Amino acid sequence: MSKKSKKAPIFKYGIEITKPFSKTMYAHNDSVATEMRANILNVWNKELDEFHIDDYWPSSGKIVDIQKSVQAIGYGDGYIMDDVNHSFCIELATMANWQLHENYSYMCFKGLVPRTRFMMVGFDWEKHDYSYCTDKDLSTVSPETQVESDWTPNC
Repeated sequence: MSKKSKKAPIFKYGIEITKPFSKTMYAHNDSVATEMRANILNVWNKELDEFHIDDYWPSSGKIVDIQKSVQAIGYGDGYIMDDVNHSFCIELATMANWQLHENYSYMCFKGLVPRTRFMMVGFDWEKHDYSYCTDKDLSTVSPETQVESDWTPNC
């Protein structure tokens, strides 16, 4: 009788990659998603500052590239900045992590957004490694960073 050998576990940032995702993986990805959304919104707002809310939506430029990277639709003549900004912010806030992972990878590859500290884990594909850490860096949700200490406040 032959025994099947068990695959060695895969770790990234100190987190074991499992299918289905573990609570630790979800916590890590949610943390990275928060950083991604903040980065996108920061770049978006800097570009938006170049316009007035009643200006018409431009046909090209960095702000258009960012908008198209987040939303599945584009805007043409007749839309004003305030309308696009409102729908952009809703879409950004409600994007699923897998979608944010893929879109952020493209945006970082194009130089639209900065690298994040960590990449999301557990997804099979990305265009570009968008983190500035290595596998040796540990996520804040990694079991290896969860050190119990006898901490007493100095009050």
